[in-house]
Amino acid sequence: MVNEAALALEYGASCEDVARVCHAHPTLSEAFREANLAASFGKPINF
Repeated sequence: MVNEAALALEYGASCEDVARVCHAHPTLSEAFREANLAASFGKPINF
């Protein structure tokens, strides 16, 4: 999860960029995607 966040920061990815990437289920990186969906669109998939 830290690796994905560091990569997003390095390339200047927005929350929407991260939210639109496919994430495996169930994993910690999926939680990262859910957080970005909530930040970008106000509605995560699973919460």
